[in-house]
Amino acid sequence: MFPVGCWYIGNKKASFTVWAPKAEQVDVEFTAVNRIVPLTYADLGYWRGVIEEVEPGSPYKYRLNQSCSFPDPASFYQQDGVHQPSVVVNHGGFHWADHKWANLPLESYIVYEIHVGTFTPEGTFDAVIDKLGYLSDLGINALQIMPVAQFPGNRNWGYDGTYPFAVQNSYGGPDGLKRLVNACHSYGIAVALDVVYNHFGPEGNYSGMFGYYTTPKHHTPWGDAINYDSEYSFAVRSFVIQNALYWFQEYHIDALRIDAIHGIFDMSAKHILEDLAEHTKTLSKDLDKPLYLIAESDLNDARVIREKAQGGYGIHAQWNDDFHHALHAVLTGEKTGYYADFGTIDNLVKAIREGFVYSWEYSVYRKRFFGSSSKDIPPQKFVAYIQNHDQTGNRHSGDRLSALVSYEALKLAAGALITSPFIPLLFMGEEYGEESPFLYFISHSDEHLINAVREGRKKDFKSFGWTTEPPDPQSESAFEHSKLYWDRLSQTRNKALHEYYQALLELRKKLPALSILTKKKLHVERIPDTAVVLMHRWDEAKHVLVLMNFSNQDYSITLEQAQETSIKLLDSYEECWMASGSGISSTVGVGQRITVKPYHFLIFMTESREHDDQ
Repeated sequence: MFPVGCWYIGNKKASFTVWAPKAEQVDVEFTAVNRIVPLTYADLGYWRGVIEEVEPGSPYKYRLNQSCSFPDPASFYQQDGVHQPSVVVNHGGFHWADHKWANLPLESYIVYEIHVGTFTPEGTFDAVIDKLGYLSDLGINALQIMPVAQFPGNRNWGYDGTYPFAVQNSYGGPDGLKRLVNACHSYGIAVALDVVYNHFGPEGNYSGMFGYYTTPKHHTPWGDAINYDSEYSFAVRSFVIQNALYWFQEYHIDALRIDAIHGIFDMSAKHILEDLAEHTKTLSKDLDKPLYLIAESDLNDARVIREKAQGGYGIHAQWNDDFHHALHAVLTGEKTGYYADFGTIDNLVKAIREGFVYSWEYSVYRKRFFGSSSKDIPPQKFVAYIQNHDQTGNRHSGDRLSALVSYEALKLAAGALITSPFIPLLFMGEEYGEESPFLYFISHSDEHLINAVREGRKKDFKSFGWTTEPPDPQSESAFEHSKLYWDRLSQTRNKALHEYYQALLELRKKLPALSILTKKKLHVERIPDTAVVLMHRWDEAKHVLVLMNFSNQDYSITLEQAQETSIKLLDSYEECWMASGSGISSTVGVGQRITVKPYHFLIFMTESREHDDQ
């Protein structure tokens, strides 16, 4: 295999490599100067050449068989969009200032997910930099960025990216992303980038003119699947692995979130995810820096996150939808779509205790048995959330949780997430109760494709019983309405919620019983005859008891787990959190009864004694 793309060498020289097994001749066409230079066939379908008199910023295309010209499938920059020439990038010309940065332990990540285009009014990487101080003060130490690979137009979630190596032009291009990563590292914030390896975006994708990048053997909602296991798949696998390593090396990314791995089809003896994990591990050793892979998976397959020695793929962590669904269904009462499988307190207890709720149980939604057990999977292998781009944006009207539940329930959900034994992820704006929706939006130029997206969205909504016309994803208003309204932070309730999140995150960091992620020192139960969940976490020095009431009625209980007087660390009904007060004193004696109010969230602490693991 060869390193694909155009690599600027210096002294007005650049190397060009493209995998084009369908071509009998490949030329580089420099579109600004009307210059054509032939490449030489190397081997296995690769065409290569080192060309002089090439400057960074030079636009070029590949001309195939002395006929049509197309952008580089491995383009590093599409300055004028997906249909226009690729641009030569000098990656070595950027000044990095993060030489002392060595990433953070994954289990310490507190993740904040953003969409660059809607996070700020400007919608650029540079504008995100201006918010890093705010995120650091909140308690965030990992920024997760929705996909930035070049997509059509300037309004898109990013999952329609057509050029996996090219950074979106409207966000600020290659240097803009590098400036953002540089700045994040200066704040002690790791950067996780969302990447899409289950399909190529449909508009502007000319890879099929070059080679067998996709295969009709497997099908996705976007067409033929990426070719991981058919003829010529060796080069496509190399293309994808090179892309992942490229983000780590050229952009100093710390972690990759791999989108929808259930849409990756690979029947090879070595799955592409296992292959990618091996290459990432090797690069991590070479760089002397931990690098992480985080999967989005709808499979509940523990094999994804098991170590290779245990028969797994070796992916470091995965998103856990079951935690979200269990919590969401209990708080909202929704029972349509995939929420049909959830809605009980016992579901939520299992989600907190194990990770997966469905571990080969019958799924009403899927109409089959589903999932595998995650009982023995370390909790740092799971990323948990109460909101994210999917769970918000794939609702009919892009409703955030703040539009669905009460203020008290919002605080309860935040507490359940941040004190959980998993890696917590916040979705932009949730920390202050953002009320603007997060809608699905696109800016395609192909009317047929636009209509297909519209109809596809309507079809997706049917299982949830949403039958009215959804907002038009192609409209500019869908994008504009999805932008955060930062002025809300000055409003009393929003400001209080923001401070509540800060307090929770500070406690998580300060208390080893909460920051050390382990199932060995975790006990979760539903208090009998109540809707109150007790979570007990401890270390050598402290016991932390968390009470969560998932109902709209009071319960009188005792802290039976407490062996000594308990100190109240946080009470969601305190007046400072815009509530009426709980009447619970700052200390609670052994056997003392307390009243837990509707959607009440409480944290208590006691000194540790010798404790038998439960």
